Amino acid sequence: MNTAQFTPAGTMTAEDLGRIHLIGVGGVGMAGLARLFLTRGLPVSGSELREWPSLAGLRALGGTIHMSHEAANLDGVDTVVYSSAIPQDHLEMVEARRRGLRVLHRSEALAAAMTGRRTVAVAGTHGKTSTTSMITMVLQQAGTDPSFVIGGEISEVGSGAHHGTGEHFVVEADESDRSFLIYRPYVSIVTNVEADHLNTYGDLANLEAAFAEFAALTDPDGFVVTCADDPGGRRLAETLRAGGRRVWTYGESADADLRMSDVTSSAQGVRYLAEIEGRSLGEIRLPVPGRHMALNSAAAVLAAYLLELPVAAAEAALGAFPGVRRRFERKGVADGVLVYDEYAYHPTSMTLALQTLREVAGDGRLIVVFQPYRLYRTRDLQAEIAAALGIADELVLLEVFGPGELRQPGEGSAALIEAVPLPAERKVFVDAWDDVPAEVARRARPGDVVVTMGAPPISLMGDPLLDALLARTGGATALGVGPDGAATPAG
Repeated sequence: MNTAQFTPAGTMTAEDLGRIHLIGVGGVGMAGLARLFLTRGLPVSGSELREWPSLAGLRALGGTIHMSHEAANLDGVDTVVYSSAIPQDHLEMVEARRRGLRVLHRSEALAAAMTGRRTVAVAGTHGKTSTTSMITMVLQQAGTDPSFVIGGEISEVGSGAHHGTGEHFVVEADESDRSFLIYRPYVSIVTNVEADHLNTYGDLANLEAAFAEFAALTDPDGFVVTCADDPGGRRLAETLRAGGRRVWTYGESADADLRMSDVTSSAQGVRYLAEIEGRSLGEIRLPVPGRHMALNSAAAVLAAYLLELPVAAAEAALGAFPGVRRRFERKGVADGVLVYDEYAYHPTSMTLALQTLREVAGDGRLIVVFQPYRLYRTRDLQAEIAAALGIADELVLLEVFGPGELRQPGEGSAALIEAVPLPAERKVFVDAWDDVPAEVARRARPGDVVVTMGAPPISLMGDPLLDALLARTGGATALGVGPDGAATPAG
């Protein structure tokens, strides 16, 4: 994708877009953008083929949702917005160009919405959704009412986007297609830099160069934050410092500007002590487990400190952080089996998530239901993904989702399952999505933890899994899970 031809932030405003139509409006990123425009009072329509959960909320806000793709959907429209998943020969793309309508990539439309705000952009190979959510909640706790667009929904807020009245605009910046290079942040945060999206960048060196370019676009009056514990983050900091840029870092490393110590994680959450410039910030607690979540929160604490927000606001927001949907999300309990949903599909984030779920499982077993999201990532990082899945006791694997990708012979989940270091009887490839609940119900027993992981459609598996587990008991009541991990009646 040639983002050099895209319209950068600051060139136009959201109001300049007129009546906006989003192709594939049900996807997480597009639904968030649509919600932002609707809460800003702009006329929005969108087209979809599947009734995604986000669509009901968009309709409630006044959005017009077409459950088909056709030329008539563009009647009265001024601007058509597409994502990288939409091919250029899509019916509505072709029609938009024929009519001479303004056609923008999602990142260009989002950049227009940032105009006039101080943008806090969070980038990184993984961890950026949780970090963006944490920073948003800290700003809200501090009373600044930020605008935000996140690639996920904050669990108890129920939204991944909002048009606020404050000066800050928090955004998750996507590096996968280079589109983050059109943003002009006041604050740039890079959680980590690891090999990924090699279909776009070719190799790690080019990927790191893109992150350096992104960080260099930060306002001179703003600041850049990276993780001192991540090798790629450290190299990025060194590159920027060599160019005369001040960079702030966080982590457990001795030279981190915000230093974490005494990090403790359990099923009930994670805690650590934080200090910066010789000043103790006290203990930071989160009700969600995982050392990786502690690192994400440290980025939020450091950003709040540099934005001169009260540290107490950061402590309060993080102490009440409910998590993000599809990020270690507890779906419920049925017949003694605890079910989670987790978006992770990069091997590092998969490993961290599964290690944390292993802690939660305790003496029980960990059963993973995984649908790889992207074919190129499954191919390029097959050994690393297989090693992560090897943490499981049992694996149920579906075919790669791969929207818009062409699978070559020998590629996909058939090759992946062979590489997973589990005995044959503890791993299975399930070709039909509808057969997964019965397979899990056959394998799971009371005390086990089941996690659905990977591509967006797998997030819809939670309820069918719970129903299948309940069917073993004759239909006893399913239980939800409270913030402390205790079972509570669902619904």
